[in-house]
Amino acid sequence: MANIELQGLVKRYGKMDVVHGIDLAIADGEFVVFVGPSGCGKSTTLRMIAGLEDISGGTLRIGGEVVNEREPKQRNIAMVFQNYAIYPHMSVRQNIGFGLYTSKISKADKNERIDETAKVLGLTEYLSRRPAALSGGQRQRVAIGRAMVRNPSAFLFDEPLSNLDAQLRAQMRIEIKRLHQKLGTTIVYVTHDQIEAMTMADRIVVMRDGHILQAGTPMDIYENPLDVFTAKFIGSPSMNLVPGTFTDDSVRIGPDGAHLIGVRPHDLLVGELRGTGFNLTGAVTAVEPLGSETLVHFDAAGTSVIATAPAKLLPAVGSSISAHAKPGSLYLFDAKTEKALGRQ
Repeated sequence: MANIELQGLVKRYGKMDVVHGIDLAIADGEFVVFVGPSGCGKSTTLRMIAGLEDISGGTLRIGGEVVNEREPKQRNIAMVFQNYAIYPHMSVRQNIGFGLYTSKISKADKNERIDETAKVLGLTEYLSRRPAALSGGQRQRVAIGRAMVRNPSAFLFDEPLSNLDAQLRAQMRIEIKRLHQKLGTTIVYVTHDQIEAMTMADRIVVMRDGHILQAGTPMDIYENPLDVFTAKFIGSPSMNLVPGTFTDDSVRIGPDGAHLIGVRPHDLLVGELRGTGFNLTGAVTAVEPLGSETLVHFDAAGTSVIATAPAKLLPAVGSSISAHAKPGSLYLFDAKTEKALGRQ
């Protein structure tokens, strides 16, 4: 296993910087997830760690050693790709063991490693099959197995679940998390899906435009976002942001306010207006019944807002509703800089 350190890491294409001197220390055995929209630099950063992209500036250390100029095979890392990258003409056993065929270990030891890896991943009964006879989730496990069998210092995952359907994604999230708990190997994982990031990571790194905006535990980033982008990106449904002005005694809603007032949909509850806290009224624009609860979209002074209602409450589109958030559940941001100012 190994720690990974990024110090002033830069990636440049021609005269254009796409990763802007980022700093990050990943502890030995930590599960770190890079998350952000397409084009934010997360996959490029992962590929620099893997050695698949040249480093334009800064220093990359793996296990305390500078690896900027080392070839991928010299870094003792294993990468799992979005498209599985397994060979259709080979059996599961051959695919898992592919990376061992040029190694100097004995055939018996190779087979032992393959059998152990297949057992951990629940693939033992499929070892003689070819990928065409497997489900998407099983193929992804084969790709993970091919990385595992080499006993790498770190695993790098580049959006490995994006080709799977929703049910399989949820299942594979749990399987990868359990695998990390069992192996304790350092994992760096890239995704654009904030639910994957929240449910899997020891620590989340939020990226935008080649910069790291915030790094912290999932709950720290959820509860204490440092800016509007992070506040909206982390959490599902996304945080409501209403323009207005906040003072010690009251909240005034309006388009020319000095602040953006944030409230998460699960803290904004449909019901009667109250004297304390945060109150909004508006016309219903859409209703999403989810079984356990109902998400109600409504227009509040020209701003689209989502509130939560009991499961059986289904207000009609066009009807007027009120919603309330308790004191302490509001997030305050500067309207110009979009930086966080605190909780209220």
